[in-house]
Amino acid sequence: MAVKIRLAQRGKKKTRTYRVVVADARSPRDGKFIEDLGFYNPHDNPSTVDIDVEKAVSWLDKGAQPSDRVQKLLEISGAWAQWRSTKGEVVSIPKAPEPKVKSSSKANIKKNEAAAEAEVEEVSDTSEGSEEE
Repeated sequence: MAVKIRLAQRGKKKTRTYRVVVADARSPRDGKFIEDLGFYNPHDNPSTVDIDVEKAVSWLDKGAQPSDRVQKLLEISGAWAQWRSTKGEVVSIPKAPEPKVKSSSKANIKKNEAAAEAEVEEVSDTSEGSEEE
């Protein structure tokens, strides 16, 4: 029996969330699965990845094959590096990605302007203090 670690869809259209599951390769995408390993929500900023690392490592040891997307999620959660380190390989644990920000959004433009104004005020305050001495 070929066992895969893959995503199962949950939720409504355009607001999908995913469960990371261990399932027989012949079962349908949202069908019967063996074990639930975690949760993935791509709509949060940054995306939410919550995977039980111990369960994932044990299934990888048993020979379960992750899909491409699940392998990336396992790398983010640290389970992939932990599994590789048990095999004697030296692997660095990746950091979580930074939040995505649209440069054209009005909120981001206002935030950048406020930061620039605060920086100008800070510079002018320090220069005034040095002139007084």
